Amino acid sequence: MFLRYSHAQAQFYQPKHATLAMVMRAFFKRYIPEFVYGAVDGTVTTFAVVAASAGAGISSAVILILGVANLIADGFSMGSSAYLAASAEHDESARDTQKRASPKIIGLVTFLAFVVVGSVPVLPYLIDVIAAMKAPSTTLFYISSLLTAITFLTIGFIKGKVGKQSPWREATITLLLGAVAAGLAYFAGDVLAAWLGVQL
Repeated sequence: MFLRYSHAQAQFYQPKHATLAMVMRAFFKRYIPEFVYGAVDGTVTTFAVVAASAGAGISSAVILILGVANLIADGFSMGSSAYLAASAEHDESARDTQKRASPKIIGLVTFLAFVVVGSVPVLPYLIDVIAAMKAPSTTLFYISSLLTAITFLTIGFIKGKVGKQSPWREATITLLLGAVAAGLAYFAGDVLAAWLGVQL
């Protein structure tokens, strides 16, 4: 009885920061798939917009507008889709409290991951516009590419850790897939601009 009571007392009097850390760890573990999904898709699609626009020779201001519009529209679409999909499965999984997850939080995490992480490729253009630096488009694109590559590696590494797979293997795969998507987008923008005779 004494040992059982002492254990209960120890749990009850745990420091608040320890309890908060446990809650945050549990939350992160439960919703990490949605975070990775939104972050990867947000980064890929936004950088694809940047790459296509850079390939067409579009100005920083226009690239920023297109990138932000893509973030909001596609992010909301992904978040809504995640919410609807989770809602459809919620009743079926609600009996198991360990597997139950809030559809609203799933949708919100997906949306926030898409918007926050997906904004990395447009950061150089945002700074260029706000500071009126008028940096060369090639320089901005190289900086955006470097930041995006680091983001892909980080997301892939986290994905590998959570999925109990090789983190570096997943990081490399994520980087390669992102590079292919960006290359296709840049090539398409360059070819279409030349074919249509667009001068921006």
